[in-house]
Amino acid sequence: MVGMVEKLGWEDYPRNPEAPVFTAPEMTVAQLAADIKDKFDIETMRVVGDPNLSVTKLALAPGAPGFNRHRNLFSREDVEVMVMGEANEWETVLYADDAVAAGMRKAIIIMGHIPSEQAGMDECARWMKTFVSEVPVEFVPAAEPFWSP
Repeated sequence: MVGMVEKLGWEDYPRNPEAPVFTAPEMTVAQLAADIKDKFDIETMRVVGDPNLSVTKLALAPGAPGFNRHRNLFSREDVEVMVMGEANEWETVLYADDAVAAGMRKAIIIMGHIPSEQAGMDECARWMKTFVSEVPVEFVPAAEPFWSP
């Protein structure tokens, strides 16, 4: 989480101490998605929700924590948009789509599993180097497997 928050540039945003929920300066979902796509050099990303929705309440769910974690974060009143690694389309994606259809101020940004964990793994390697000396520690980035035509 530390590496992801840093790469997102959210380290100075106020954070809920009980959850990965941040308060950001006002922006649209489209602006947030474009910023993430640019910072992480993501080839393929998906978004559910109104691109013009102004948001300040962000949740972060990197990797694949599962529908229960997604539902718990997304249903919070202090979350307008959830940035995530990946989700089952028949669960989280439809849950978010139903919320949007019901008129709720909600959106999700799906980064992809690998982009959502890279910065965290890079941070982990940096941290491990501070106490592991018996073997070399290197961060080896994984390539994003998806492409867009």
